[in-house]
Amino acid sequence: MEDHSIKPCLSSLIRLNKFISNAGVCARREADQLIKSGYIAVNGAVVQRVGTKIPIDAIVTYKGATLHPEKLRYILLNKPSGYVTTVQDPEGRKAVLDLISKRYCAERIYPVGRLDYDTTGLLLLTNDGDLARNLSHPSNKVQKLYHVVLNKAIQIEHLNAIQQGLVLEDGLAKVDRAAIVEEDATQIGVVIHIGKNRIIRRVFKHLGYVVHKLDRVGYAHLTKQHIPRGKWIFLKDKEIRKLKNLV
Repeated sequence: MEDHSIKPCLSSLIRLNKFISNAGVCARREADQLIKSGYIAVNGAVVQRVGTKIPIDAIVTYKGATLHPEKLRYILLNKPSGYVTTVQDPEGRKAVLDLISKRYCAERIYPVGRLDYDTTGLLLLTNDGDLARNLSHPSNKVQKLYHVVLNKAIQIEHLNAIQQGLVLEDGLAKVDRAAIVEEDATQIGVVIHIGKNRIIRRVFKHLGYVVHKLDRVGYAHLTKQHIPRGKWIFLKDKEIRKLKNLV
């Protein structure tokens, strides 16, 4: 029997499906199915209404077991080459989560966006689904800074064309800024917020260049300073607040 008597209290409210997801049971969409099926009880009463909000300190059970919301984690990783940015890889390749010790982070975290297998640099991982979605949405224009090493010196007209925008097979690709960073003109700094697949490599390939090295050196206000390749840190509260203020 469905209960409609859950009363809000002084503590903040949270959607029931988010509570279940934060507890590491499943994703929100799957949590809605658990709710509909009558597997979830709040303060002893079964709840089957999708969209229900509950007090954050409510007692939620799944098949009789009490759920405990996971602590929100925010990790900044300096990704090495040779790792996929997925939770698991069907080809058996190493994944970025293999670099995060369960000893220090037992929560289920996920990468925010992706870096290619051979691309290195900054990658944010978190179990804060709302922040991850907001940071990834192109309308919020969260900027990423890349260091690009090319197989040959770039021509100025090509650099100008990149900044003006190029039409690729999937539409217009426009960077926010691009500039030569070394005298030999083989090393380029690129700032971009769009998230199209392999966009930087494809932009340079379109103009006849091969990207030998691609390293993300900045993400929003975050840098990889003091984070060795393959290592990671927990973000500080101030850094987390700044990320949330971006969106």
